Formats: sequence, structure tokens, C-alpha cells
Amino acid sequence: MEEQKPSEGKNTGMAIVAYFLFFVPLLTDAKEDPFVKFHVKQSLLLVLAMVASAVVGIVPIIGWVIALIAPIVIFVLWIMGLINAIGGKMTPVPLIGQFAEQWFKF
Repeated sequence: MEEQKPSEGKNTGMAIVAYFLFFVPLLTDAKEDPFVKFHVKQSLLLVLAMVASAVVGIVPIIGWVIALIAPIVIFVLWIMGLINAIGGKMTPVPLIGQFAEQWFKF
């Protein structure tokens, strides 16, 4: 997906907070900022990916392997999203980021 430039009135601080506690920006006036919404959706998707990897980890053998590898991959994606927020970019995280806009309509 092509990198998008955020609007001029972006709230970088709240976009960064979204990667630590995704729901906090939704409780403030920053919820109206498209830049913040984008990063909240990316963060929420990463949280759901982590929960899904934990659920898959219940399955013997193949699930255990996935449960060992997935948190490392998700952590790397989280770092990439955080760097994008710090840099003021609206770039989806690789692999799963493109689904955030499709799945979350807030």
C-alpha cells in the first residue's frame, strides 16, 4: 500500500499513546483526528493479532510453534507502527496493517 501523508493538524503525541494503550486517544478530543484514528486502528489490530496468537497457541505442536514466533513478529510490527507515528506517517504495518481500515469503522 502506498504511504499516505497525514493532515497538517496531526496529533503525534496521541498517536504514540495509541501504541501503548489504544483506547486512551478514543477518550479524548483526539478521536476526531484522522491521523490518531489511523494509529488507533493499527494498534488495535496488533492487540487482536496477539490475542489470536495466544488462542492458536492452545493447539498442540503447530500452535505452540506459532505461539513462540508470533509475539516476536508482532513486537517488530508494533515497533514499526510506533516509528511511523513518531515520524508523522500514515503507513500501515506490514502483513496485517491493510486490514485495519476494512475491519474498524470508527
